[in-house]
Amino acid sequence: MKAVKHRLLKGKRIVPKPIPKNVSVTNLVDEYFQAYNAGRLREGCQLFSNKMLASDSTVGMSLTGALTPAGLGGSCVVPLMKAGFVDWIVSTGANLYHDTHFAIGRSLHRGTPFTDDRLLRKEGIIRIYDIVFEYDVLLSTDAFFRKLLRLPEFQKEMGTAELHYRLGKYIALREKVLGIKHSSLIATAYRCGVPVYTSSPGDSSIGMNIAEVALNGSRIRLDVLLDVNETAALVLDAKRKGGKSGVLIIGGGSPKNFMLQTEPQIQEVLGIDEKGHDYFLQVTDARPDTGGLSGATPGEAVTWGKVDPDKLPDAVVAYVDSTIALPILTSYALARRKPRRLKRLYDRRGELIAALYKEHKKAVARKRT
Repeated sequence: MKAVKHRLLKGKRIVPKPIPKNVSVTNLVDEYFQAYNAGRLREGCQLFSNKMLASDSTVGMSLTGALTPAGLGGSCVVPLMKAGFVDWIVSTGANLYHDTHFAIGRSLHRGTPFTDDRLLRKEGIIRIYDIVFEYDVLLSTDAFFRKLLRLPEFQKEMGTAELHYRLGKYIALREKVLGIKHSSLIATAYRCGVPVYTSSPGDSSIGMNIAEVALNGSRIRLDVLLDVNETAALVLDAKRKGGKSGVLIIGGGSPKNFMLQTEPQIQEVLGIDEKGHDYFLQVTDARPDTGGLSGATPGEAVTWGKVDPDKLPDAVVAYVDSTIALPILTSYALARRKPRRLKRLYDRRGELIAALYKEHKKAVARKRT
Protein backbone atom coordinates (compact mmCIF):
# COMPACT_ATOMS: atom_id res chain seq x y z
CA MET A 1 0.00 0.00 0.00
CA LYS A 2 2.93 2.32 0.60
CA ALA A 3 3.96 1.94 -3.05
CA VAL A 4 0.41 2.83 -4.14
CA LYS A 5 0.38 5.81 -1.81
CA HIS A 6 3.72 6.95 -3.21
CA ARG A 7 2.37 6.80 -6.79
CA LEU A 8 -0.68 8.80 -5.80
CA LEU A 9 1.56 11.54 -4.39
CA LYS A 10 4.14 11.62 -7.18
CA GLY A 11 3.16 15.09 -8.40
CA LYS A 12 5.44 18.01 -7.66
CA ARG A 13 5.01 19.35 -4.15
CA ILE A 14 3.09 22.63 -3.90
CA VAL A 15 5.24 25.25 -2.25
CA PRO A 16 3.51 28.62 -1.74
CA LYS A 17 6.61 30.73 -2.32
CA PRO A 18 6.25 34.44 -3.11
CA ILE A 19 6.24 35.47 -6.77
CA PRO A 20 9.43 37.43 -7.51
CA LYS A 21 9.55 40.82 -9.18
CA ASN A 22 9.59 40.71 -13.01
CA VAL A 23 9.02 36.95 -13.14
CA SER A 24 9.27 35.40 -16.62
CA VAL A 25 6.21 33.83 -18.22
CA THR A 26 7.85 30.40 -18.27
CA ASN A 27 8.73 30.59 -14.57
CA LEU A 28 5.29 31.94 -13.71
CA VAL A 29 3.58 29.04 -15.52
CA ASP A 30 5.92 26.27 -14.34
CA GLU A 31 6.23 27.35 -10.72
CA TYR A 32 3.07 29.27 -9.83
CA PHE A 33 0.24 27.81 -11.92
CA GLN A 34 -0.35 25.09 -9.33
CA ALA A 35 -3.92 23.85 -9.63
CA TYR A 36 -7.41 24.08 -11.11
CA ASN A 37 -7.45 25.72 -14.54
CA ALA A 38 -4.10 27.37 -13.90
CA GLY A 39 -2.81 23.82 -13.52
CA ARG A 40 -4.47 22.76 -16.74
CA LEU A 41 -2.99 25.74 -18.58
CA ARG A 42 0.43 24.80 -17.21
CA GLU A 43 -0.06 21.24 -18.48
CA GLY A 44 -1.20 22.61 -21.82
CA CYS A 45 1.85 24.87 -22.18
CA GLN A 46 4.13 21.96 -21.34
CA LEU A 47 2.31 19.56 -23.68
CA PHE A 48 2.50 22.03 -26.53
CA SER A 49 6.17 22.88 -26.03
CA ASN A 50 7.54 19.49 -25.00
CA LYS A 51 5.62 17.14 -27.29
CA MET A 52 3.44 18.85 -29.88
CA LEU A 53 6.35 20.92 -31.19
CA ALA A 54 8.64 17.95 -31.79
CA SER A 55 10.12 17.99 -35.29
CA ASP A 56 7.98 15.03 -36.42
CA SER A 57 4.69 16.55 -35.26
CA THR A 58 2.23 18.40 -37.50
CA VAL A 59 0.17 20.99 -35.62
CA GLY A 60 -3.27 22.14 -36.68
CA MET A 61 -4.83 25.17 -34.97
CA SER A 62 -8.51 26.08 -34.85
CA LEU A 63 -9.73 29.59 -34.02
CA THR A 64 -13.16 30.70 -32.85
CA GLY A 65 -14.41 33.69 -30.94
CA ALA A 66 -13.57 37.31 -31.68
CA LEU A 67 -9.82 36.88 -31.25
CA THR A 68 -8.39 39.01 -34.06
CA PRO A 69 -10.35 42.17 -33.21
CA ALA A 70 -8.59 41.96 -29.84
CA GLY A 71 -5.23 41.87 -31.64
CA LEU A 72 -4.48 38.19 -31.03
CA GLY A 73 -3.93 37.45 -34.72
CA GLY A 74 -0.85 39.64 -34.96
CA SER A 75 0.31 39.19 -31.37
CA CYS A 76 -0.03 35.40 -31.10
CA VAL A 77 -1.03 33.47 -34.23
CA VAL A 78 1.45 35.27 -36.50
CA PRO A 79 4.50 34.61 -34.27
CA LEU A 80 3.45 30.96 -33.91
CA MET A 81 3.27 30.56 -37.69
CA LYS A 82 6.58 32.34 -38.28
CA ALA A 83 8.26 30.05 -35.74
CA GLY A 84 6.89 26.97 -37.52
CA PHE A 85 4.73 26.10 -34.51
CA VAL A 86 1.43 26.05 -36.47
CA ASP A 87 1.31 24.11 -39.75
CA TRP A 88 -2.34 24.50 -40.78
CA ILE A 89 -5.34 26.46 -39.53
CA VAL A 90 -9.12 26.24 -39.45
CA SER A 91 -10.67 29.59 -38.57
CA THR A 92 -14.00 31.29 -38.59
CA GLY A 93 -14.26 33.68 -41.50
CA ALA A 94 -14.95 36.47 -39.01
CA ASN A 95 -11.46 36.18 -37.52
CA LEU A 96 -9.89 36.48 -40.97
CA TYR A 97 -12.12 39.40 -41.89
CA HIS A 98 -11.52 41.44 -38.74
CA ASP A 99 -7.77 40.74 -38.86
CA THR A 100 -7.72 42.45 -42.26
CA HIS A 101 -8.82 45.78 -40.73
CA PHE A 102 -5.35 46.19 -39.26
CA ALA A 103 -3.62 45.16 -42.51
CA ILE A 104 -5.31 47.91 -44.52
CA GLY A 105 -4.58 50.60 -41.97
CA ARG A 106 -7.90 50.83 -40.15
CA SER A 107 -8.06 51.23 -36.38
CA LEU A 108 -9.93 49.47 -33.58
CA HIS A 109 -10.02 50.81 -30.03
CA ARG A 110 -10.42 49.71 -26.44
CA GLY A 111 -13.85 50.64 -25.16
CA THR A 112 -16.37 49.58 -22.55
CA PRO A 113 -19.24 47.09 -22.68
CA PHE A 114 -21.40 49.50 -20.69
CA THR A 115 -21.94 52.24 -23.28
CA ASP A 116 -25.51 52.87 -24.49
CA ASP A 117 -25.66 50.83 -27.72
CA ARG A 118 -28.39 53.09 -29.09
CA LEU A 119 -25.94 55.97 -28.88
CA LEU A 120 -23.24 53.89 -30.58
CA ARG A 121 -25.63 53.07 -33.42
CA LYS A 122 -26.56 56.73 -33.81
CA GLU A 123 -22.88 57.76 -33.94
CA GLY A 124 -21.90 54.99 -36.38
CA ILE A 125 -19.80 53.03 -33.89
CA ILE A 126 -19.59 49.21 -33.92
CA ARG A 127 -19.05 47.33 -30.66
CA ILE A 128 -17.57 43.86 -30.07
CA TYR A 129 -18.05 43.69 -26.32
CA ASP A 130 -15.38 46.20 -25.18
CA ILE A 131 -13.81 46.84 -28.60
CA VAL A 132 -15.17 49.77 -30.63
CA PHE A 133 -14.56 51.06 -34.15
CA GLU A 134 -16.19 53.17 -36.82
CA TYR A 135 -18.80 51.67 -39.11
CA ASP A 136 -16.67 52.83 -42.04
CA VAL A 137 -14.07 50.22 -41.03
CA LEU A 138 -16.52 47.58 -42.20
CA LEU A 139 -17.41 49.42 -45.39
CA SER A 140 -13.77 49.99 -46.39
CA THR A 141 -12.83 46.38 -45.62
CA ASP A 142 -15.81 45.15 -47.66
CA ALA A 143 -14.75 47.33 -50.59
CA PHE A 144 -11.17 46.05 -50.32
CA PHE A 145 -12.27 42.41 -50.48
CA ARG A 146 -14.74 42.98 -53.34
CA LYS A 147 -12.03 44.68 -55.40
CA LEU A 148 -9.79 41.64 -54.97
CA LEU A 149 -12.56 39.11 -55.54
CA ARG A 150 -13.33 40.65 -58.95
CA LEU A 151 -9.78 40.04 -60.20
CA PRO A 152 -9.38 37.44 -62.99
CA GLU A 153 -7.50 34.94 -60.78
CA PHE A 154 -10.56 34.57 -58.54
CA GLN A 155 -12.92 33.71 -61.41
CA LYS A 156 -12.80 29.96 -60.81
CA GLU A 157 -13.72 27.23 -58.37
CA MET A 158 -11.33 26.74 -55.45
CA GLY A 159 -11.12 25.54 -51.88
CA THR A 160 -10.90 28.01 -49.02
CA ALA A 161 -7.16 27.40 -48.56
CA GLU A 162 -6.53 28.64 -52.10
CA LEU A 163 -8.93 31.54 -51.59
CA HIS A 164 -7.08 32.70 -48.49
CA TYR A 165 -3.68 32.14 -50.10
CA ARG A 166 -4.61 34.36 -53.04
CA LEU A 167 -6.12 36.99 -50.75
CA GLY A 168 -3.03 36.80 -48.56
CA LYS A 169 -0.80 37.77 -51.45
CA TYR A 170 -2.63 41.07 -51.89
CA ILE A 171 -3.01 41.73 -48.18
CA ALA A 172 0.76 41.28 -47.81
CA LEU A 173 1.30 43.78 -50.64
CA ARG A 174 -1.08 46.24 -49.01
CA GLU A 175 0.81 45.99 -45.73
CA LYS A 176 4.07 46.66 -47.56
CA VAL A 177 2.66 49.76 -49.28
CA LEU A 178 1.33 51.12 -45.97
CA GLY A 179 4.48 50.23 -44.05
CA ILE A 180 2.59 48.04 -41.60
CA LYS A 181 5.05 45.78 -39.79
CA HIS A 182 2.70 43.60 -37.78
CA SER A 183 1.59 41.15 -40.45
CA SER A 184 -1.96 39.92 -40.68
CA LEU A 185 -2.85 36.28 -40.17
CA ILE A 186 -3.70 35.71 -43.85
CA ALA A 187 -0.62 37.55 -45.13
CA THR A 188 1.66 35.56 -42.83
CA ALA A 189 0.00 32.30 -43.83
CA TYR A 190 0.67 33.24 -47.46
CA ARG A 191 4.34 33.90 -46.74
CA CYS A 192 4.78 30.77 -44.64
CA GLY A 193 2.80 28.36 -46.83
CA VAL A 194 0.31 27.63 -44.03
CA PRO A 195 -3.06 26.54 -45.46
CA VAL A 196 -5.98 28.36 -43.82
CA TYR A 197 -9.46 26.85 -44.06
CA THR A 198 -12.88 28.19 -43.12
CA SER A 199 -15.37 25.48 -42.26
CA SER A 200 -18.41 27.71 -42.93
CA PRO A 201 -17.27 30.15 -45.61
CA GLY A 202 -20.69 31.75 -46.06
CA ASP A 203 -20.92 32.62 -42.37
CA SER A 204 -18.79 35.77 -42.30
CA SER A 205 -18.36 39.13 -43.99
CA ILE A 206 -15.83 37.62 -46.40
CA GLY A 207 -18.50 35.11 -47.46
CA MET A 208 -21.07 37.90 -47.71
CA ASN A 209 -18.82 39.84 -50.06
CA ILE A 210 -18.19 36.72 -52.15
CA ALA A 211 -21.97 36.41 -52.40
CA GLU A 212 -22.19 40.03 -53.60
CA VAL A 213 -19.67 39.57 -56.41
CA ALA A 214 -21.33 36.27 -57.38
CA LEU A 215 -24.69 38.02 -57.54
CA ASN A 216 -23.12 40.49 -59.95
CA GLY A 217 -21.74 37.88 -62.31
CA SER A 218 -18.46 36.71 -60.76
CA ARG A 219 -17.57 33.08 -61.52
CA ILE A 220 -15.94 32.49 -58.13
CA ARG A 221 -17.12 29.29 -56.42
CA LEU A 222 -15.93 27.70 -53.19
CA ASP A 223 -15.46 23.92 -53.05
CA VAL A 224 -16.01 23.05 -49.39
CA LEU A 225 -15.80 19.32 -50.15
CA LEU A 226 -12.25 19.81 -51.37
CA ASP A 227 -11.50 21.33 -47.96
CA VAL A 228 -12.78 18.16 -46.25
CA ASN A 229 -10.41 15.96 -48.24
CA GLU A 230 -7.46 18.35 -48.12
CA THR A 231 -7.51 18.60 -44.34
CA ALA A 232 -7.79 14.82 -44.05
CA ALA A 233 -4.83 14.50 -46.42
CA LEU A 234 -2.72 16.80 -44.23
CA VAL A 235 -3.32 14.58 -41.20
CA LEU A 236 -2.80 11.31 -43.06
CA ASP A 237 0.51 12.56 -44.45
CA ALA A 238 1.73 13.42 -40.95
CA LYS A 239 0.95 9.93 -39.70
CA ARG A 240 2.21 8.01 -42.74
CA LYS A 241 5.60 9.65 -42.41
CA GLY A 242 5.92 8.12 -38.96
CA GLY A 243 5.12 11.42 -37.30
CA LYS A 244 2.31 12.64 -35.09
CA SER A 245 -0.68 14.93 -35.46
CA GLY A 246 -1.56 17.48 -32.81
CA VAL A 247 -4.55 19.79 -32.57
CA LEU A 248 -4.45 23.15 -30.80
CA ILE A 249 -8.07 24.20 -30.36
CA ILE A 250 -8.74 27.78 -29.32
CA GLY A 251 -12.44 27.96 -28.54
CA GLY A 252 -14.77 25.40 -30.08
CA GLY A 253 -17.56 25.61 -32.62
CA SER A 254 -17.44 24.58 -36.24
CA PRO A 255 -13.64 24.99 -36.67
CA LYS A 256 -13.06 22.56 -33.78
CA ASN A 257 -15.25 19.91 -35.38
CA PHE A 258 -13.85 20.53 -38.85
CA MET A 259 -10.33 19.97 -37.55
CA LEU A 260 -11.20 16.87 -35.53
CA GLN A 261 -13.39 15.28 -38.21
CA THR A 262 -10.29 14.68 -40.32
CA GLU A 263 -9.77 11.37 -38.52
CA PRO A 264 -13.35 10.07 -38.94
CA GLN A 265 -13.09 11.11 -42.60
CA ILE A 266 -9.95 9.01 -42.92
CA GLN A 267 -11.21 6.00 -40.94
CA GLU A 268 -14.99 5.88 -41.13
CA VAL A 269 -15.68 7.38 -44.56
CA LEU A 270 -12.58 6.58 -46.61
CA GLY A 271 -11.95 3.25 -44.87
CA ILE A 272 -8.24 3.91 -44.28
CA ASP A 273 -6.60 2.28 -41.25
CA GLU A 274 -5.82 5.00 -38.71
CA LYS A 275 -6.23 5.61 -34.96
CA GLY A 276 -6.78 9.33 -34.33
CA HIS A 277 -4.91 12.50 -33.46
CA ASP A 278 -2.00 12.06 -31.07
CA TYR A 279 -2.14 15.34 -29.16
CA PHE A 280 -5.18 17.33 -28.08
CA LEU A 281 -4.98 20.75 -26.45
CA GLN A 282 -8.09 22.90 -26.09
CA VAL A 283 -8.72 26.26 -24.45
CA THR A 284 -12.44 26.81 -23.97
CA ASP A 285 -15.10 28.29 -21.71
CA ALA A 286 -17.76 25.79 -22.89
CA ARG A 287 -19.14 23.21 -20.47
CA PRO A 288 -19.23 19.54 -21.52
CA ASP A 289 -22.56 18.74 -19.83
CA THR A 290 -24.71 20.68 -22.32
CA GLY A 291 -23.86 18.20 -25.10
CA GLY A 292 -22.39 20.78 -27.45
CA LEU A 293 -19.34 20.13 -29.55
CA SER A 294 -17.51 23.16 -28.14
CA GLY A 295 -17.37 21.55 -24.70
CA ALA A 296 -16.91 17.94 -25.82
CA THR A 297 -13.94 16.37 -24.03
CA PRO A 298 -11.04 14.50 -25.66
CA GLY A 299 -12.37 11.33 -24.01
CA GLU A 300 -15.64 11.76 -25.90
CA ALA A 301 -13.63 12.41 -29.07
CA VAL A 302 -11.97 9.01 -28.62
CA THR A 303 -15.34 7.32 -29.12
CA TRP A 304 -15.59 8.95 -32.55
CA GLY A 305 -12.08 7.97 -33.58
CA LYS A 306 -10.97 11.59 -33.47
CA VAL A 307 -8.30 11.04 -30.81
CA ASP A 308 -6.03 7.99 -30.47
CA PRO A 309 -7.16 6.21 -27.26
CA ASP A 310 -3.57 5.21 -26.51
CA LYS A 311 -2.60 8.90 -26.50
CA LEU A 312 -5.39 10.14 -24.23
CA PRO A 313 -2.92 11.06 -21.46
CA ASP A 314 -1.52 13.61 -23.94
CA ALA A 315 -4.79 15.55 -23.93
CA VAL A 316 -5.44 18.74 -21.98
CA VAL A 317 -8.48 20.99 -21.71
CA ALA A 318 -8.03 24.34 -19.96
CA TYR A 319 -11.25 26.16 -19.10
CA VAL A 320 -9.80 29.63 -19.51
CA ASP A 321 -10.71 32.71 -21.54
CA SER A 322 -8.80 32.39 -24.83
CA THR A 323 -7.68 36.02 -24.66
CA ILE A 324 -5.82 35.17 -21.45
CA ALA A 325 -4.53 31.72 -22.33
CA LEU A 326 -3.31 32.26 -25.91
CA PRO A 327 -0.79 35.04 -25.12
CA ILE A 328 0.59 32.98 -22.22
CA LEU A 329 0.83 29.83 -24.36
CA THR A 330 2.49 31.75 -27.20
CA SER A 331 5.06 33.42 -24.96
CA TYR A 332 5.81 30.14 -23.19
CA ALA A 333 6.33 28.20 -26.43
CA LEU A 334 8.52 30.88 -28.04
CA ALA A 335 10.70 30.91 -24.93
CA ARG A 336 10.96 27.14 -24.58
CA ARG A 337 11.40 25.98 -28.18
CA LYS A 338 13.61 26.97 -31.07
CA PRO A 339 11.80 27.72 -34.35
CA ARG A 340 10.96 24.70 -36.49
CA ARG A 341 11.46 24.39 -40.22
CA LEU A 342 8.34 25.55 -42.06
CA LYS A 343 6.44 22.57 -43.49
CA ARG A 344 4.74 24.73 -46.18
CA LEU A 345 1.83 22.31 -46.44
CA TYR A 346 -0.05 24.64 -48.76
CA ASP A 347 2.49 23.93 -51.51
CA ARG A 348 1.95 20.15 -51.19
CA ARG A 349 -1.85 20.00 -51.24
CA GLY A 350 -2.12 18.32 -54.66
CA GLU A 351 0.47 15.70 -53.78
CA LEU A 352 -1.22 14.95 -50.45
CA ILE A 353 -4.71 14.64 -51.99
CA ALA A 354 -3.28 12.14 -54.50
CA ALA A 355 -1.78 10.08 -51.68
CA LEU A 356 -5.09 10.15 -49.79
CA TYR A 357 -6.98 8.99 -52.88
CA LYS A 358 -4.49 6.18 -53.46
CA GLU A 359 -4.93 4.84 -49.94
CA HIS A 360 -8.70 5.14 -50.21
CA LYS A 361 -8.76 3.10 -53.41
CA LYS A 362 -6.64 0.40 -51.75
CA ALA A 363 -9.00 0.33 -48.79
CA VAL A 364 -12.01 -0.05 -51.11
CA ALA A 365 -10.29 -2.89 -53.01
CA ARG A 366 -9.48 -4.75 -49.75
CA LYS A 367 -13.07 -4.46 -48.62
CA ARG A 368 -14.31 -6.02 -51.87
CA THR A 369 -12.02 -9.05 -51.63
